[in-house]
Amino acid sequence: MTAPPGAGALLLDGRYRVGAAIARGGMSTVHRGTDIRLDRPVAIKIMDPGLAADPAFRARFEREARSAARIDHPAVVDVHDQGEHAGDAAQPVVFLVMELVEGGTLRDVLRERGPLGVPAAVAVLEPVLAGLAQAHRLGMVHRDVKPENVLIGHGGEVKVADFGLVTAAAQAGSSHVGMILGTVAYLSPEQVTTGSADARSDVYAAGILLYELLTGTPPYTGDTAISVAYRHVNGDVPAPSAVAGDVPPELDEIVAVATRRDASARYGDAEVMLTALRRAAHRLGVPRVPPPRAAVPARAARSAEPAAGPRGTRAMPRAEPAATAGPPVPGPPPAGPTAPGHRRARRPGRRAFLAWVAVVLVLGLLVASAAWWLATGRWTAVPSVVGLDRVAAEQLLARAELVPAVSEMPDDRVAAGAVATTVPAGEVRVLRGSEVRVVVSLGRPEVPAIAPGTPVAAAEDAVRGSSLTPVRATDAAEFSDSVPEGTVLRTDPPAGTALAVGAPVTLVVSRGVRPAPARVVVPLVIGDRADDAAEDLAELGLRVEIEEGFPFGDRDGVVVDQAPDPGTPVPPGTTVVLSTAGF
Repeated sequence: MTAPPGAGALLLDGRYRVGAAIARGGMSTVHRGTDIRLDRPVAIKIMDPGLAADPAFRARFEREARSAARIDHPAVVDVHDQGEHAGDAAQPVVFLVMELVEGGTLRDVLRERGPLGVPAAVAVLEPVLAGLAQAHRLGMVHRDVKPENVLIGHGGEVKVADFGLVTAAAQAGSSHVGMILGTVAYLSPEQVTTGSADARSDVYAAGILLYELLTGTPPYTGDTAISVAYRHVNGDVPAPSAVAGDVPPELDEIVAVATRRDASARYGDAEVMLTALRRAAHRLGVPRVPPPRAAVPARAARSAEPAAGPRGTRAMPRAEPAATAGPPVPGPPPAGPTAPGHRRARRPGRRAFLAWVAVVLVLGLLVASAAWWLATGRWTAVPSVVGLDRVAAEQLLARAELVPAVSEMPDDRVAAGAVATTVPAGEVRVLRGSEVRVVVSLGRPEVPAIAPGTPVAAAEDAVRGSSLTPVRATDAAEFSDSVPEGTVLRTDPPAGTALAVGAPVTLVVSRGVRPAPARVVVPLVIGDRADDAAEDLAELGLRVEIEEGFPFGDRDGVVVDQAPDPGTPVPPGTTVVLSTAGF
């Protein structure tokens, strides 16, 4: 994209001074800039003039910029402002003002380091998912999750960038002029086929991103974007452990669920995927490490790369076993006279000749069998066992000469006792004798039974252990005469309730014993005039009932008796009966 004329000296809206370009894309250029009103550095995205000339695009861009500005999360680049600048140019300058993150992109890190390893991959993906989760809670979709849109600052902060093309989920019907938005290496199948996207499309891209963090390259690359898109639609993403041997099955499973071709079978949104990642990291004891940073600043220009993926894929030729030569077949000796002093050698019989032929055939068969075994025979396809019960799945895997490793996990979609997924997936070719992880569904998770008086931390662990999310609402506290203050009184929903994986469970905390109401001591009012006594008692919060004595009808008589007796402590609002007499 061509920068706007005089970008180096351009002042947008009389407030934002445009500096040098720091990044370029197909739709915009990002410049370092200064907000002269607040005297702070900013990043200014200036849209391509061709797009800026389209009134429909400008209106949509303004709506999406306002949506992006609603996202308030430390893992999302802040959007400060947006606008159009007329100036002297023939076309308006459409711009977006954002937080400036000093550092580099995740793509820079992957170029320098390749695979990051499990701890660093978790350290990067966790904040990415947290930022996406906040957007999903607001009904927004990123559509273009990829390493270029993940910034890592010099201080180690990880931020998701480029929400400038985010649309509200309710309005995400089709892409601009029928164009598929996003980078093909990270596109979900539904974005390729229909152009539609929702939170599960971002989950798919996050699964591809996790694969790349663990292996150093996305699962699909090719010479053309169409070939890569075809593989997204028609193939299952392979397990990262097939490339990087140190990847545990738990992360293989997260990649498999996040990148299922059927969107309804993926994690529902980034929040659910984040819960699964944290649970796996806790179970594996993954150490907390700072996110990796690029050793050198990002360069404005890079060497040319394949259009359909960050890196090309090179096939390595497989060594073929050398053919083993059999022993030579003896033939009849040459005809001719016998050498002087020697008898002519006797020709071998038919039986010996046939024996040599048999030896040659056996050796040839052995060589062919060995070649078949090395090339094909030692491999087998994982049978498709999803939906079968555990026993049937184990039997099928055993027949395929594979070793099942069974684990159990809650699942919203698969009935309890049936296989939810396998790693590797069905139809994937693996070596005979390989281990296949079989995940059997426990059905929808249920709220665990938590005894009253359980400490909050222990209750939270129990809820997380049931694949649910503990929540402590500020108003979720009640008085209790039997449960100590600060411990869990009950859960909402109650124990045994079936919920979706990752659903919230509120912990209702005890406030302890309800304090007794303050009590009032009844004063002595005998001898006082009735009206004065009634006024004094009302000031103490007591009610008054007057029983008139002789002469009747004289309410201004003198109090001669009272009940309750003077000095009695009573609750506020208690009625004091005064007996009067006239004098």
